[in-house]
Amino acid sequence: MSSERTKLVEEVLLRSRELSTETVMFHTAIAATRGLSAVETKVLDYLARFGSQTPKELARLSGLAPASVTAMIDRLEGKGIVNREPHPDDRRKILIALDLRSIESGVHLWDHLVKGMHELCDRYTEDELRTIIGFVRTATTLTHESTEKLTAATNE
Repeated sequence: MSSERTKLVEEVLLRSRELSTETVMFHTAIAATRGLSAVETKVLDYLARFGSQTPKELARLSGLAPASVTAMIDRLEGKGIVNREPHPDDRRKILIALDLRSIESGVHLWDHLVKGMHELCDRYTEDELRTIIGFVRTATTLTHESTEKLTAATNE
């Protein structure tokens, strides 16, 4: 690898690390305004992106222990943020669903970031955006796989 390429790769890794840290701090701030933990807000994000899930599915997605997920669901339900609903295909199971009224009451907390991200995207061509999307998608997959690997090693 050329020295310029090495420097660029190191810069990408540094900037990705910085973004990761700032993202965690932003989500921690969002969580604090809602009386939640950062992990709880990320589990809510899984529900927002993937729809209602069983507790087992939430445990698999998040890498959290099933008992931790159950306790978290209890807390979130107590705060009126999620609801337990019967599973449409298997009456032995329940689905965890977002309470949309509760979620809508916090949407404004994202306004500054969402507006800024739209403005940032306006600086790039469609081809550049496709490249960014590809990078972020692959980095996300790699990060998720790394989380699964760590979680599996911890649970052995």
